[in-house]
Amino acid sequence: MTASWSRLLRSTPFRLALTFAFLFMLAFILAGAIVYQMMSADLAEQLDDTIKDTYAVIAASNADNDSKELVETIESHSTRSPRKEQLFSLTDAAGNRLAGNFTAAGLPDGFSMFGAEMPGLPQGTQYRAYSGAVGGNTLTVAISLSETEELETIMLMSFGWATLIITGLAVAGGALLASRVQLRLDGIAATMVDVSHGRLDTRIPLTGNGDDIDVVSSQVNAALDRLSGLVDGMKQVSTNIAHDLKTPLNRLQMILDSASEKNLSGQKVGSELAEAYAESLQINETFDALLRIAQIEAGARKARFTDVNLGEILQTIAEIYTDVAEDDGKSLSSVELHRPAGRIHGDPELLTQMFANLVENALRHCPPGTTIKLSVARDGDHVLAAVADNGPGIPPDEREKVFQRLYRLDHSRSTPGSGLGLSLVRAIAELHGASIALEDCRPGLAVVVSFPLLTAS
Repeated sequence: MTASWSRLLRSTPFRLALTFAFLFMLAFILAGAIVYQMMSADLAEQLDDTIKDTYAVIAASNADNDSKELVETIESHSTRSPRKEQLFSLTDAAGNRLAGNFTAAGLPDGFSMFGAEMPGLPQGTQYRAYSGAVGGNTLTVAISLSETEELETIMLMSFGWATLIITGLAVAGGALLASRVQLRLDGIAATMVDVSHGRLDTRIPLTGNGDDIDVVSSQVNAALDRLSGLVDGMKQVSTNIAHDLKTPLNRLQMILDSASEKNLSGQKVGSELAEAYAESLQINETFDALLRIAQIEAGARKARFTDVNLGEILQTIAEIYTDVAEDDGKSLSSVELHRPAGRIHGDPELLTQMFANLVENALRHCPPGTTIKLSVARDGDHVLAAVADNGPGIPPDEREKVFQRLYRLDHSRSTPGSGLGLSLVRAIAELHGASIALEDCRPGLAVVVSFPLLTAS
């Protein structure tokens, strides 16, 4: 329990909660101090108005210079304040008291303050007084500050208790919120620990409320999905390399063994060396393609991006491969490549290689008489580029697998190739932020690549 509290006290969420509570309390105290000063000033102003009004009422009784009526009025007011909350004094020019419940000595005209140092006043009481001349005498009216001070004390006590309660609630609420946030951060840390130990299928639990931690957790989970996919892909590549390159390496070894035996017997080995050279080139091309895919997936070619017209690239591909298709007993046609369909942001060289791979893939795996069509079309804020044929197509359950590196369909293993063509196509598409889909043409296959449209900045 102590360790948990120690971790909570050291945690960033709890410190942020304490900081927020401190700032909230500071604002509350400053606001309370301002309100207290305003209320104190208002009470003082009301007290001065009360004193001034009382003075005016008493002074009005001497309107006809009738000092007897003035004395009676003062004595009447004095008898109504036996506890001397209010004081009244009428003194002559020599300072002798003529009426009232105390003697005002040495007070200036106008408002003043005095305490209980005068004889006959309650101990420790402060008064606010107003003095002025009435008919040659001095009239003083004073009111005790005890009621005002009591109101201010009540206000201060209320404010103090409110401060303590709010502080406790702020700290407790901050600790509660911090503990909940800390639990979620602990979940993230635990997931990272599991990942560091090789458990790549572990994911950060989400609350589903869409807050900042959920957003970051979702992004981390997406990165883990990507990492897991890459690791699985590397494992698959290793397996595929072991299977797909074992045959050409064994064949290369057999050719070299045969050449060695012929050489020892004095026979010519030119054909064997040529065949061995061709096998080595095929192996090198496979590894070069793997390295090229890795570079593309790392985004190394984004520096070469520029504005690209897909129609022009596909038109170039059509011009290059039309004669090749005819020589192979197939036909290649283009559909609406000249009509502007929108521009994209990309690498022209990589895009040319991508569509060349798709066309070569169709030429390699389709029988004579097949028609291959290239097209570009605008679809909302995307540009769709397609390579379609009416050949044998790809079974639905194999369409996702063909994008794996070195993966080849059973009926394609007898044809030349490394099984990296579509892997390279997908890598280039992802580099350009495009999606790629394999659609059934009934018969045949359409490879549709959807690029985001270049928007004017």
